[in-house]
Amino acid sequence: MGILGKFFGAKPDYPALNSSDPAAAYLESIRSPLKKLTAMTNDPLEIVPAEKSAYIIIGKPPKQFGIAWIEDGKNIINLKTLVDEKSLSPDKLQQLNEGLRKAYITHQEKPRFVTQIGNRDVVVISSASLLDNLKGVVDKTVN
Repeated sequence: MGILGKFFGAKPDYPALNSSDPAAAYLESIRSPLKKLTAMTNDPLEIVPAEKSAYIIIGKPPKQFGIAWIEDGKNIINLKTLVDEKSLSPDKLQQLNEGLRKAYITHQEKPRFVTQIGNRDVVVISSASLLDNLKGVVDKTVN
């Protein structure tokens, strides 16, 4: 990305996600809820796919971002839903946010690809270690 891209927010050019990549099949299995999510926000999305699920980083990590995930191939869970369901305290929510930020920073160098969901380009991070790290942070915070 050039100097102007840094100032004006141009997106980096990532290669297209290969249709033979297992991540492409995982995304296809959850395409419907992903389309719903892309319609709900204009923020940039980075998807960390898993079989019949995915973690979706929303916004501009590592500084300003949220997270959502898809469970059972259809249910979209976000931080607000999690806070409501688990009655998380502000301290627990801050702990969760900090853990997610650290996980993202730790895996910043993982390869990224781009694919289209609905009418939007989204970034795909096909990384089992990032996926495990994100799941671990969420599980540790809510249990």
